[in-house]
Amino acid sequence: MEILTQIVNFFLGLGASVFVPFIMIIAGLIVRMKVKDAISSGITLAVAFTGMNLIISFMKDSLNPAAQAIMSATGMSFPVVDGGWTTMATISWSWPYAFLMFPLLIGINVLMILLNKTNTINADLWNVWLKIFTAVAVASITKSVILAFVVAAVQVVVELKSADANQHRIEKLTGIPGVTCTHTTLTFCAVMYPIACLLKKIPGMDRKFDTETLRNKFGIFAENHVLGFILGCLFGAVARYAFADVLILAVKSATAMTLFPVVAKYFMQALSPISEAMSEFMNKKFEGKELNVGLDWPIMGGCNEIWLTILWSIPFMLLFSAILPGNGILPFAGLMGSSLAVPAFLVTQGNLIQMFILAAISCPIFLWVGTAFAPFMTELATVTGSVSLNAGELISNSLINGPVFTYSISHVFQFLQGNFIPLIILVVWFVCFISYYKALRKEEAEDLAQEGEK
Repeated sequence: MEILTQIVNFFLGLGASVFVPFIMIIAGLIVRMKVKDAISSGITLAVAFTGMNLIISFMKDSLNPAAQAIMSATGMSFPVVDGGWTTMATISWSWPYAFLMFPLLIGINVLMILLNKTNTINADLWNVWLKIFTAVAVASITKSVILAFVVAAVQVVVELKSADANQHRIEKLTGIPGVTCTHTTLTFCAVMYPIACLLKKIPGMDRKFDTETLRNKFGIFAENHVLGFILGCLFGAVARYAFADVLILAVKSATAMTLFPVVAKYFMQALSPISEAMSEFMNKKFEGKELNVGLDWPIMGGCNEIWLTILWSIPFMLLFSAILPGNGILPFAGLMGSSLAVPAFLVTQGNLIQMFILAAISCPIFLWVGTAFAPFMTELATVTGSVSLNAGELISNSLINGPVFTYSISHVFQFLQGNFIPLIILVVWFVCFISYYKALRKEEAEDLAQEGEK
């Protein structure tokens, strides 16, 4: 078992930019792609992931000092350290039963495909740690490893059904065929959906208002590089930077905003050949059967609405962390996360005004859930020694993916101790999820009917 754990840790240590493309090359060969084409697509996908991660890290490293400067000026302190998703992944993988999550995820995925319960192949195996993250909380609450894996299995099913439902919209928004997203962060779409429905009832709120609309209305001032420069200036000014530092931050922000859509094009270049080969293979083996490839959220990284919303949400996260009752976490490492922006992007189909509103009002949820998870993650980090902490120090993530679903399903067994709040939240989330799922399926059917008429 120790050898198996070492093998798993070796491949995971390669990172998503190596691990996921490796899986995609194997998938390409299985569906009879030419060896050179499969390798070329895999390397191109590695370039896309690496490029996107470099820009995200570049932008985070640029903005985080400004955020720290803003909060340092208040003199406030918080008991929970924001470790971000990377620290949460490290702690999750230190769980003794973590490596068993791979066969569970793959087995459920294969079984659901055979039973025609999903059209998604989850190739984003690197993010299996998100299921481990949930399982750690369940095991800590219930002291049962079996229940931890049962809950993790439910999460796998939910992610696959979510990927199925969102696939058509993701393809429509990104232009990348045959792909979808199996990331847990999409479960937050169910929470945002009813609010988005209410926003659309406000006169003028349902009009198209994406980055293209901005460019049409404001010309050069809505171009990626100029918009990034303006936002960088504003953020630097709020942080009370010196004039020279404001300009430096503005140029860095402009650079990131310019390069995001450039790098995103490589996802399409890499995934289109694999998608076509997979469709052809499935049509031969299973008449009429089409499978989509489930990947991480950066496949949507070319959509500038996501990055604008991420930048927009930062001051609200900082503001709410200072005034929100019950919050114990100071958001730094998680500030550039996708957990707010990607669900808002999908639910609103890129309507910036709606996205900004949804992101702003959702900030408290992430802070509360991040605070709630601190005891479990700190306990595991301390026991395993995976992260060094000072005495009395707690650690968590300010932007936990799919916070409502993740919190409610991992804490649901607290009803046995008389706490029914997580159970009630889970039921409400499930109702919202079913409603959102049906709306997406209806939209897909209508779009396909219109295409058929044309």
